[in-house]
Amino acid sequence: MDSSPLDRTRAIDLLRTMETIRAFETRIEALFKQGLLPGFVHSCAGQEAIATGVCSRLDRADCITSTHRGHGHAIAKGIELDAIFAELYGKAAGACGGRGGSMHVADFSIGMLGANGIVGGGFGIAVGAAFAARYQRREQVAVCFFGDGAANKGTFHEALNFAGVHALPVVFVCENNRYAQFTAASRTTAVADISVRAAAYGIEGDSIDGNDLLAVIDATDRAVARARSGGGATLINMATYRHSGHYVGDAEQYRSREEVAASRSEQDPIQRFTAHIVAAGVVTESEIADVRLAVEARIDAAQQFAEAAPFPDPATAMRDVFTEAGS
Repeated sequence: MDSSPLDRTRAIDLLRTMETIRAFETRIEALFKQGLLPGFVHSCAGQEAIATGVCSRLDRADCITSTHRGHGHAIAKGIELDAIFAELYGKAAGACGGRGGSMHVADFSIGMLGANGIVGGGFGIAVGAAFAARYQRREQVAVCFFGDGAANKGTFHEALNFAGVHALPVVFVCENNRYAQFTAASRTTAVADISVRAAAYGIEGDSIDGNDLLAVIDATDRAVARARSGGGATLINMATYRHSGHYVGDAEQYRSREEVAASRSEQDPIQRFTAHIVAAGVVTESEIADVRLAVEARIDAAQQFAEAAPFPDPATAMRDVFTEAGS
């Protein structure tokens, strides 16, 4: 854990975001198992430090692209809980009008350019956003979140090459949770540290412990400062581990229960951060308990909002599918 100074207000803000992501994912998993949510759900529980740490160093105008495991990124970037809850319920009040669902949550007003059901689908979008910012002389940064499996897609190499050629203000963040769906990275990826690939494209590479929130913040600060100053792109490999299977309901035959239990007990990012800030005297156990109670209340309220919200009008089913005549 990085030992840089951390005041009480900042520590509680960071903890609140991580606890909100964890509580959201826990609630959504329970609701999905009860058959109350449509579609599929991919939980990011266990990876909260990455979304929280990276997005805490971005401005509202900065852009992010996400993955099918994107709830945490959206929450950390600032999406309203009512809007994301309603989206997962398929309600009209959802961030995308109930039309995107879990794997396509987006909110352009906060720079959340969308979760993506296509593995590697966010690379081109993030690079495009960074290119637009450079072309229009806007001091914006784009962040592309992706998993270790996506690092072997063609879009990864194309995007990094383009970003390197044009010195674009983009940060590529690999949430390396060691499994691409059901397959261990060691069976599909020739290098253990994905960040070494950065050298092939003339950009900076970094590799850190993605379950260490302050290490994530430190690495992000360096990458974002480089991007804003015209120094170009960075590829960061952030080692982490998802607590749940690839999707809710996954039988998880590809990894042992002992491995999962060990990661949960030894590498949980929330436990590590709370232990650090309590030991440092920044916050108390009582204050941490208060944060958790407040978070649960917010989750309860957002769920109630989503359940009471109406579904979209069936008459609008074709809206946004075709261009309106005369427009």
